[in-house]
Amino acid sequence: MTTGSSTTETVFARLVQEHPNLSEIHRRVMRAFEELTHGRPQTTDGSLTVVNIAAEAGVGRASCYRSPVAAAIKEILAAPDSRRPEVDELKAEITRLRKAEQALRGQKAAEIRELQETVAAYANQIQVLALRVAEPEDDNDRLKASLRQPRGTVAVLPMPR
Repeated sequence: MTTGSSTTETVFARLVQEHPNLSEIHRRVMRAFEELTHGRPQTTDGSLTVVNIAAEAGVGRASCYRSPVAAAIKEILAAPDSRRPEVDELKAEITRLRKAEQALRGQKAAEIRELQETVAAYANQIQVLALRVAEPEDDNDRLKASLRQPRGTVAVLPMPR
């Protein structure tokens, strides 16, 4: 027997002792809760909700809320060692994994943005360097052209090879 199960038994035993004439509806709600916590649903997906407890017990939701069993169920679920159906544990794990995935996606998106900014900065630097390399080449070509054209008293020497 698990600790969560003994908590349920203890709380339900106290409830029966405090309310000796619990109706059949209240007893069905208790059985439905126990069946759900033990992972033995008959008519629902097994998730531990008021709607599922009511459906498993074959009573209306309002009957569950008005039942003294509702306070006992809250007490059981508040216990740190309370047993949860596997469906609820899996749903909680799915939620946790989705949040982790979302966080990872956010981190990856931030990394991609940072890398894109780095690439843009490098592209700008490459463009500046290309212009700086082209400028002396243009100056050199202009100077060579001016040397080829004779000007009055200037003697043109042959270009060294």
